[in-house]
Amino acid sequence: MNSSPFFLICTLHAATAATCGILIMFYLKEITEFGHGAATARSMLGSTARDEVVVRVSNSFAGLLLVVIGCVVFMAGFVKDREFQGFFAKGCAGLHLAMALWRVWFERRLEVLARDWPRQLVGDFVLALSWLFFLVYMWRDKYD
Repeated sequence: MNSSPFFLICTLHAATAATCGILIMFYLKEITEFGHGAATARSMLGSTARDEVVVRVSNSFAGLLLVVIGCVVFMAGFVKDREFQGFFAKGCAGLHLAMALWRVWFERRLEVLARDWPRQLVGDFVLALSWLFFLVYMWRDKYD
């Protein structure tokens, strides 16, 4: 099987994760204002100096984690084993769907994020759909 679709999907997801991670680490205030609006961003970034430091450190680690995830996904793109590719794609699709469930069950209840979760839910489904399309492509290629 030609693994270029797997490599392409991995590269796109890796670039997305790494870019988001870098933006979170270095441009947290701007990204939060862009994504949630100025008033919501102020409330999400903490009310006291100590809260601000805790939020910044926490978000820096989250951004670093996204960069690491991007690197791992990029490295996985070079694996040629069909079984691994299928397993990896199922895991990534499941992870994105689990994130969508998290948004539905918990984030929508947060007053600050109540208006943003539907848009983020669509993003989770689109990311999961890319992996599901790859799985359909693999299945089609296997049984043709």
